[in-house]
Amino acid sequence: MADLVYRKVMHDLKQKIVNNKFPNKRLPDERSLSEEYDVSRSSIKRALKLLADDGIIFKKRGSGTFINPLYMKNQTIFHYEGSNLGITDSLKSQGKTPKIKLLDFKVIPASKEIQQDLFLSEGDFVYEIQRLRLFDDKPFMIETGYIPIKIAPELSKQIVSGSIFNYVEDKINKRVTQSFLSILASPSNEQDQKLLHLKPNEPVGLMEGIFFLDDGTPFEVSNMRLHYQYLRYNTFVMLNDD
Repeated sequence: MADLVYRKVMHDLKQKIVNNKFPNKRLPDERSLSEEYDVSRSSIKRALKLLADDGIIFKKRGSGTFINPLYMKNQTIFHYEGSNLGITDSLKSQGKTPKIKLLDFKVIPASKEIQQDLFLSEGDFVYEIQRLRLFDDKPFMIETGYIPIKIAPELSKQIVSGSIFNYVEDKINKRVTQSFLSILASPSNEQDQKLLHLKPNEPVGLMEGIFFLDDGTPFEVSNMRLHYQYLRYNTFVMLNDD
């Protein structure tokens, strides 16, 4: 219950920041926030720490807590607000409707590389899922993922045409909460050019990653090929005083 409380506060503060509810770019002090949300000071501290860890706010000793102007200036299309790392609910669409078009869905034997990435044994099978993601009707990402059948044995075309991670959370009571991602660029191939409406000389952004369940089990290996216009990576670096 305590976990839910401080996360609710964090999400609400984050939404207020995005909606410019703090025009002076300064948050109220912890005591005021505690009274406003009717929660303990410790819950407020935990909520603010999450926001600070994400680079959304920073504390200036003796002056208060402020919104990081770079966060407001350089938000990417990925904007995680839920309890898992699913792409579907993370997309910041700026008024456009995120859509999914299922390109292919089949069961295949896990290759040696996939066995290694997902801690599988020889003879294990995985789903191979290829989807095209769009904003309204404009494509921006080709996503190919591999998920062990033994973790989610009841996946169907209908399920993978929506949010797979939300299905896992709702039906299997597991959450995808960790990932390891590599981000790079590459020349576009013929499929990229056809599906993402790219010219032969235009590149794609690549996001290659492994997603893990909250118990540490590898859940999916994914390869995401983005239209270069949507490839933006932001990070916030802070050196500790100690």
